[in-house]
Amino acid sequence: MDWKTAARQLAGRTAIRPESRWYEPVATTARHRFVPRWWARDTTGDGGQVWHLRDGAADPEAWLRTAYADTTLVTRVGSQHADHAETDGTLARSRALRSTSSSTLPSLILMMYRAAWIQDTSRLLVTCGSGYGTAVACARVGEDRVTSVDVDSYLVESARARLAEAGHHPQVEVCDLTGDLPEGGYDRIISTVAVPTVPASWLQSLAPGGRLVTTIANMGLVVVADKTPDGGAVGRVAPEAAGFMAVRHGDDYDTLPESPQLWETAQHADGDTITTSRFPLAYVPDTWDVRSTLELLAPGIDHRQHHGTDGSRTLYMLHADGSWARATVPDHRTSSTVHQGGPRRLWDELDRVRTWLAIDGDLPVRGADVTITPEGVATFSRRGWSATLG
Repeated sequence: MDWKTAARQLAGRTAIRPESRWYEPVATTARHRFVPRWWARDTTGDGGQVWHLRDGAADPEAWLRTAYADTTLVTRVGSQHADHAETDGTLARSRALRSTSSSTLPSLILMMYRAAWIQDTSRLLVTCGSGYGTAVACARVGEDRVTSVDVDSYLVESARARLAEAGHHPQVEVCDLTGDLPEGGYDRIISTVAVPTVPASWLQSLAPGGRLVTTIANMGLVVVADKTPDGGAVGRVAPEAAGFMAVRHGDDYDTLPESPQLWETAQHADGDTITTSRFPLAYVPDTWDVRSTLELLAPGIDHRQHHGTDGSRTLYMLHADGSWARATVPDHRTSSTVHQGGPRRLWDELDRVRTWLAIDGDLPVRGADVTITPEGVATFSRRGWSATLG
């Protein structure tokens, strides 16, 4: 396997310039070592989706091609790590079975690292996963300046062994990222998992003037903030959007309580209000600015969609408070019929955000200033608009 050529090609696509400080770390890191097996998502003939196991050793050419593509490789689905799956492993994809760990696409890792403004002497705390991003960090600043954490003991154990095979021996620890961190005054904390709020422990563990870079769960926001003398932090929303798996606290994500009755109502009932949306149908999770703004204004909405065999398309919005909305477009018409019920009008909230976008050309969350208290309460503000998280 000529992985070195493949790695240099990957560096050329992600770090771009050979004089970049990130070119050699990517070009000399054997990504395939960190992902010997992975889960690939395939669509079945009936429109369903399944996870199929891919074994690198069984097809070295495909392993090389996939490992050095600028793409995310899912290594764990639910509680099933690809390393432990049967050779012909297949998992049916469902709402209860979510990807729980991966090797993030290299360009996104570099985007987060660049946003952190890492210096040669920076002491880093990074998230572990497969260990690939940790290896790139070690190649950049040296293993003695890198601490890597994950809540999953197997991920830590396997990453530690694979890092050693690659010649790196950083501190790799089992740790809930939202709780107490390994002792040390870190110059940079970079999280490639999404957190619901900025943990207060990060601010306590950052050295004076240190920087944190993270994404916020259920949004596409990348927050970049520097520690202030009062123990809080100030910064901004980065211009680039990113989506990462949410932080978990155990073997799998907590199962959200389902309400079969609410789901049944959302699918079939006439709404308390029935209107026509002024906008083309758009699936909110596929956006970043609309999704992020809506989550700040009306957090906790469950978005679902269905494609009918007749060419129709239906979007659903559900909330634990009993609110629901359903919008359906037959064929390829741009207007949709919207049914809404419950205590709030969720689709009206979405249309309000989209109207804002249509009038102003962008949403204030894009490039917003961020102020974080020592307790981790974050306030986003721009052009007279503000929203608080935490």
